[in-house]
Amino acid sequence: MKLLFDRIGALTEMFESTPLIDSFRVLHGRGQCFTDFEFSNVDFYQPVLVFVLYKAPPENWLAELVGFLQNKLSENLSCVLVQRRYLINSPSEVILGVMPEKVFARRGDLLFNLHLGAQQNAGYFLDMEAGRQWIERHANNKCILNLFAYTCAFSVVAVAAGAQKVVNVDMSSPALNLGRSNHQLNGMPKEKTEFVAENILKSWSRVKKPGPYDLVIIDPPSYQKGSFIAEKDYGKVIRRLPELMPDGGLVLACLNAPELGDDFLKKQFEQQLPQAEFIERLAAHQDFPDVNSEQQLKLLVYRIR
Repeated sequence: MKLLFDRIGALTEMFESTPLIDSFRVLHGRGQCFTDFEFSNVDFYQPVLVFVLYKAPPENWLAELVGFLQNKLSENLSCVLVQRRYLINSPSEVILGVMPEKVFARRGDLLFNLHLGAQQNAGYFLDMEAGRQWIERHANNKCILNLFAYTCAFSVVAVAAGAQKVVNVDMSSPALNLGRSNHQLNGMPKEKTEFVAENILKSWSRVKKPGPYDLVIIDPPSYQKGSFIAEKDYGKVIRRLPELMPDGGLVLACLNAPELGDDFLKKQFEQQLPQAEFIERLAAHQDFPDVNSEQQLKLLVYRIR
């Protein structure tokens, strides 16, 4: 447990000089780089420390953790939440402190609403930071299409970075409603965004209408029964890109599927859109080391001419 205790100790020391800390991954055990922590990830959304467990922890592991953390609680770290992904419905429980009424992911001056403990995903993906940084560098004055927008974190970052307009498309109305709330939370002008609640594969005319686009983000679920399965559906999105961006532009193609390497995405572009130019694969954020880079989040950049 020493590694984990050292990481948490370093976190608490940060409060002495930085009262507000950006949300980050404290320990990425799932990358198999840290012996004895392969079953867990640890995230910090001030003031909540979140332990996500992918299998039952060793006997007394949680008791030892509670013993260490009991005298670490403060205004800046006031709650410890455990989510058990290995159980049906991924139940969560507060093991120390009290869950605040409102918890946000923080990224510099930007805030994002979270629903910690309410469902499997918190509403903000820390491992996507490399993609957000890329969007930040390329969004200025662009008309952007954000496909599979979920809670629209990409859109918030893009508007803050000077995007002309962002069209967010997702089949989940509740997710898009949270996306609207994220824009309102950060004081974003309403005219800069549009929200389209549609099944992307069945609604291309409505997706195309607000364009043409200069930049397209594709960030689908790897497997969502009845709506999108990456292995058979990703190519259907790629082949639509020329009509979405007839004047060309940039594409950020994302895939979070450990079983599919970047060669899968490259093959989809080669087959469906051979004229697309591969630019780069973005390096994973340093908080997410992995023994096998092909199992990490894939973020590929293409240029459509």
